[in-house]
Amino acid sequence: MKIALMDSGIGMLPAAAALRALRPDVDLVLSQDPDGMPWGPRTPEDITVHALAVARAAAEQKPDALIVACNTASVHALEAIRAELEPDIPVIGTVPAIKPAAASGGGVAIWATPATTGSAYQRGLIRDFASGADVTEIPCPGLADAVEYANAEAVAAGVAAAAALTPAGTRALVLGCTHYELLTAEIRAALADSCPDLIFFGSARAVAEQALRRARPLREQGEGTLTVLRSGREEPLSAAALAYPEGRGLSG
Repeated sequence: MKIALMDSGIGMLPAAAALRALRPDVDLVLSQDPDGMPWGPRTPEDITVHALAVARAAAEQKPDALIVACNTASVHALEAIRAELEPDIPVIGTVPAIKPAAASGGGVAIWATPATTGSAYQRGLIRDFASGADVTEIPCPGLADAVEYANAEAVAAGVAAAAALTPAGTRALVLGCTHYELLTAEIRAALADSCPDLIFFGSARAVAEQALRRARPLREQGEGTLTVLRSGREEPLSAAALAYPEGRGLSG
């Protein structure tokens, strides 16, 4: 079984790690866009152009399913990717875990990129699934980039800035950018005093399970392989990816 994941950068690592944990035999294709990132500040039209290019590079590897492991791309380009690749390749988008977060009770904070925060898509999810909850949308400018380059100083500053905007006593924190799922320890530490009962809601495990359900079922084939495409070029995992346990686990 071969499953591809696409993102502007390394935000796909949590979902890829979840796939590897669920099915060690799966062949993984990670399709990234280092030449075009970050996507967050781009216009919706430009995001779609870049996301389609990354999706096409992944599709050339003939995967059994494609995960759009990026909230920004899922918001702005998912329909275009599905129109081009389905039904030949099932395409799974990433949806911020607002519904389960709202159902958990208590205040909800959504950390996301500026492109996703306040978007009609995110506001629609809040309206449909969290209308009865106290929801705070928190834009995190620059945080995904800091994660992408494993810049510890910038990560600390970005997390601190978002933590300062997070209401005290928040119980549910939606990680509305896949990059942020690599920072759970740092985020928990930053909110330990103001939000001691914090629960994280990410999307990595859910999209991994959905991809396995929609991929064509194949028998196990032993140890899975890893292919990394960076703006269409086959390259090793970046040094920044290897700074995180999820990346090191994929590299063996």
